[in-house]
Amino acid sequence: MTKIEAPTNCPSCSSVLEDVNYLLYCRNPHCGEKVLKLIEHFAKTLKIKGLGPATVARLDIVSLEELYSLTCDEIADQIGSEVLAVKLVDELNRSKTAPLNVLLPAFSIPLIGKSASEKLSKVCIDIEEIDYELCRQAGLGDKAATNLCKWIDEDFYQVSLLPFSFKFERYTQPTTTHGTVCISGKLTSYKTKAEAHNKLQELGYVVKTSLTKDVTILVNESGVESAKTKKARNAGVQIITNLLEFIGEYNNGTT
Repeated sequence: MTKIEAPTNCPSCSSVLEDVNYLLYCRNPHCGEKVLKLIEHFAKTLKIKGLGPATVARLDIVSLEELYSLTCDEIADQIGSEVLAVKLVDELNRSKTAPLNVLLPAFSIPLIGKSASEKLSKVCIDIEEIDYELCRQAGLGDKAATNLCKWIDEDFYQVSLLPFSFKFERYTQPTTTHGTVCISGKLTSYKTKAEAHNKLQELGYVVKTSLTKDVTILVNESGVESAKTKKARNAGVQIITNLLEFIGEYNNGTT
């Protein structure tokens, strides 16, 4: 049987690989392949249309700073299309309004995703306020807090000049609500419960994860008469089987 030898160097930058629990890691922060993946993740998180893996590779950039400094003519030369270049420039300009809630997860900081970012947005205003104690106060675990503080101390300077405010956007609960909603089971009208949750909040509804006494509307699109649905029905709670239809009625002023 042929013995397979593990590689000792990164195939992209030739740096010596580090073996951690039988997994090989390239620790070179300037590794070309790693930089491309970081930019791809950033573009995907900020939903920058037209900046997929193929385009990132063709732009031949090595940092986010370089990405945002490109002119429309330079992009057109690299990707071979003036029309697509104009669209990409528009997308990049649109992305500049992204709050820190979105930016932090986009920077590929280990354990710092959307949930951690939203927790931080409730206790501070911008990135300059963040420290270990505040992270813990926000509800982040020790490793997540340590990772974020280390990134701010060692890596933030590399992106600090990007055209972003680096401020959190805080969701403000409406002073008046149209009701309290609980979503039961899987949805067919929205891809995720989070998406439906955000839309309902925008319309002035309070959204609960469980069937509490103050719930006035239960969303059940599965068609299954679950125990939660029976309980809600017996309590006189309004049962909604099509959330999009319900929201459409609201928008038309019929609820």
